[in-house]
Amino acid sequence: MSGDTLSSEGSVVSTPASEQERSAEALMGEAEPWEAWETKLVVWSIGIGIAGLVVLGLLINTFILSHYG
Repeated sequence: MSGDTLSSEGSVVSTPASEQERSAEALMGEAEPWEAWETKLVVWSIGIGIAGLVVLGLLINTFILSHYG
């Protein structure tokens, strides 16, 4: 179904592949200048989140669960 899209009425309308390629290029375009910084921020945030879960798990195991075991 490459090259086909749905119209507002729900019927399938064929569009030229070159038009779809231009549309994809317009959407993707060049990377934003802050993309590398944003990627590092996301990776650091995930790492800090995982480290926080590990520390929280150890604290709960040490101070809460040890009293019931």
